[in-house]
Amino acid sequence: MGSSLGTFWTPPDDVVAAALAFSSGALITALTFDLFEEAFNMGGPWYAGAGLMTGAAVFVGADMLIDRYASSQSGFALLAGVTLDGVPENTALGVTIGGAGHVHYLTLLVAIFASNFPESLNGATDMQSQDYSRKDIIGLWVLVAGLLTAAVVIGSVVSAGFGDKLLSLVRAFAGGAVLASLAVTVIPEAFDEGGPLVALATAAGFLLTFVLTSG
Repeated sequence: MGSSLGTFWTPPDDVVAAALAFSSGALITALTFDLFEEAFNMGGPWYAGAGLMTGAAVFVGADMLIDRYASSQSGFALLAGVTLDGVPENTALGVTIGGAGHVHYLTLLVAIFASNFPESLNGATDMQSQDYSRKDIIGLWVLVAGLLTAAVVIGSVVSAGFGDKLLSLVRAFAGGAVLASLAVTVIPEAFDEGGPLVALATAAGFLLTFVLTSG
């Protein structure tokens, strides 16, 4: 949806900044309560801590590789970044669908949509500015959507046979990757484009998903 809109409309920087900031607040709630808290309860501090740090380290390493080899292709770099962000998020969503209640599933789904929509919108806009055709842009983002959907299915099916310790590692790994993505890309980009007022959008995103979690 975001990529299709991005081929027809170039959003103002402050709109993108507000959307990114909102998504960061939503993801903070989701990774805290739906991912890491569940991981901690299942596996304790050692399993949850190991998964969290490993997820963060893997994201940082992958992000550095993207920066090195795709820096001249900003649209493709953002596309790769959304894929990098989305695989752990959507895998965790699959795990959550298989093992948690409707509220937890809805909270994480809202947070993931809030995160991916502005990133795909911005990425499609960047790619169009580099003279990629509308057909190619939408096709590439549809491919990414397919990969992320597959991650949800795989997470749901495979996790059915996992014990608590392994589920703890998976959830915490996803939480670490999401946390690293917020620190490295989402929050800095929102601040650069929108200034300190984006903190209000972050608080709004946190509040919305917290209410969904607590409902």
